Amino acid sequence: MKHDAEAPGSATFRVPAADYDRFMGRYSQTLAQSFGDFCLPDRGRFLDVGCGPGALTAVAVQRLGEAAVSAIDPAPQFVEACRARHPGVDVRRASAEALPFEPDSFAGAAAQLVFHFIAEPSIALAQMRTVVEPGGTVAAAVWDAIDGMQMLDAFWDAAAELGHGDPRPDSRGLRLGRPDELASVWRSGGLDAVTETTITVTADYSGFDELWDSILTGTGPAGAFAVSLDGATRDRLRELLLRRLGRPDGAFDLSAVARAVRGVVAEKTP
Repeated sequence: MKHDAEAPGSATFRVPAADYDRFMGRYSQTLAQSFGDFCLPDRGRFLDVGCGPGALTAVAVQRLGEAAVSAIDPAPQFVEACRARHPGVDVRRASAEALPFEPDSFAGAAAQLVFHFIAEPSIALAQMRTVVEPGGTVAAAVWDAIDGMQMLDAFWDAAAELGHGDPRPDSRGLRLGRPDELASVWRSGGLDAVTETTITVTADYSGFDELWDSILTGTGPAGAFAVSLDGATRDRLRELLLRRLGRPDGAFDLSAVARAVRGVVAEKTP
């Protein structure tokens, strides 16, 4: 079955892997370490759903070995990047709503920073549940919609000051990021022993220009909004963001909070 619908904001991540790394990779690579502790099986095969350039894939490879890891992503440039970084991993172009694997193929499957942008979460979860064996785990992590990301919160607050209304997309683009939202999807999807937690990470910047340049890659809803502005308005947005971050002089860091959920696949009835 093919699913072509996209959740709001998903198209804004059709950027080169290097641009994604500059904007979001500094967060996702750190998150993958702690999320890996939460979601990876001790042994057996693992599937990274919506792998992007391969942040969680890299952690899975370190802990399970390349031969035990598979990954999918709908974006061809991310599939190519993940394959290049992990040549022994089975990386395929596919959507979370149509996983190209046989039932019970994996001991675990997880999606990091993906369910914000999946149009049909219940279908994606059903697909993950199908390809994971009974007793295996299915997990996901999304940015928290309340504490969220300092970077995005400051950006959208600055953008709102431009005077053209509040441009925040769909609760700042953080769908399913409120307490128990993702866990409710997991329980409704038939997972047992559903557990939800939060993970806090930080990202380092050498200076404000490094942050601003990463936004101007056009990555994500924030980057797409910034590059859509005319030059003068974009310069004003830069000044407003700089002020909101306290005009950092030199290196600084920003924090982000992710909400993670996992559940256990029950015995499957024919």
